[in-house]
Amino acid sequence: MFIELHMIQSFAPSNLNRDDTGNPKDTEFGGVRRARISSQSLKRAIRLNPAFKESTGVKPAVRTRLLARKLAEKLIEAGKPRDEADAVAQAFAAEYSGKMDKGHTSVLLYLSDDEIQMMADGLIAQWDEMLAAATNPGDKKNKSDSPFAPLVKKLIKETKNRTSAPDIALFGRMLADKPDLNLDAACQVAHAISTHRVSMEIDFFTAVDDLQEESETGAGMMGVTPFNSACFYRYARIDWDQLVKNLDGDVDLARKTVEGFLKASLRAIPTGKQNSFAAQNPPSLALAVVRDDGMSWSLANAFEKPVRPRNDGGYVVPSIERLDGYWGRLTKVYGGDPKPFVLQLEEEPPLKSLAGAEQPNAEKWVQAVLNELPKE
Repeated sequence: MFIELHMIQSFAPSNLNRDDTGNPKDTEFGGVRRARISSQSLKRAIRLNPAFKESTGVKPAVRTRLLARKLAEKLIEAGKPRDEADAVAQAFAAEYSGKMDKGHTSVLLYLSDDEIQMMADGLIAQWDEMLAAATNPGDKKNKSDSPFAPLVKKLIKETKNRTSAPDIALFGRMLADKPDLNLDAACQVAHAISTHRVSMEIDFFTAVDDLQEESETGAGMMGVTPFNSACFYRYARIDWDQLVKNLDGDVDLARKTVEGFLKASLRAIPTGKQNSFAAQNPPSLALAVVRDDGMSWSLANAFEKPVRPRNDGGYVVPSIERLDGYWGRLTKVYGGDPKPFVLQLEEEPPLKSLAGAEQPNAEKWVQAVLNELPKE
């Protein structure tokens, strides 16, 4: 079973997701330049949106190189002296991640709060031995003699192929030095691309020095900010069976995870340059599809030929029409038994292929999807 999400979302002038030069990310598709928002940017916005935590009831996991700092905080909360907590946390983090660089793990780790608490509990249970090893590392002949090694192996065994964090279950994790910690993602997220050709624009700005005398001329600061404006197509797919497996068979939490993902996807917007542009634009159309026919359809090719605005302007309406028509052709040619549910902000255009799938509001749209999922 797959749950697919297709969205049409138009953003006012903005720079939501920048490349290494500070320009909005872009790509070529269908022979023309398109605006782009990376999947990584979208996933972060979704998992950290409050709606995700509210639905799942679970604190979001953290991606960090500062495992030692977070672990030390938990040890101090348990009553351990700061200097001892710091030493033990640093020693354990080095054993867990494989490498450390100035107090940081060499790579980002993706861990749930429960997993970090398990680490703290394990260290506290053997505190004297762990403290001795952390403060006198030279006493051990080789790394395998470290008391941290058995604890790391125990934690890896207990978390192998499963997690208590819904966002890790959705988006997976990978650690090259500890492959047993890897978890296959249950959710695929595509880069959002504009449905039409996009050109880059530049904002030249000046800032006034408030303490400058009237007789003094010139700006206090000058600069440029690149931006664009585009109507995006967004696509994501959740593998239901993989999600349940990642959550160690907890179907109820898996349902809450899907609920949180749908609600957060409607609300989540990347934060890049928002103080300058405030592009807080909700989706104009959200199409959720539940299917157990083994197929998965990205509808990106509906826009392989770039959309053009009508005589009265606008990309949203023709983009929705293009998506609706492409959906109809796919179902006619490939069949299957997809169950679509549509949430549409626009009063027009009237849907044809997706007619009858409309839901009156976001709450009923989410519930319609949940009603199709297994309850046990």
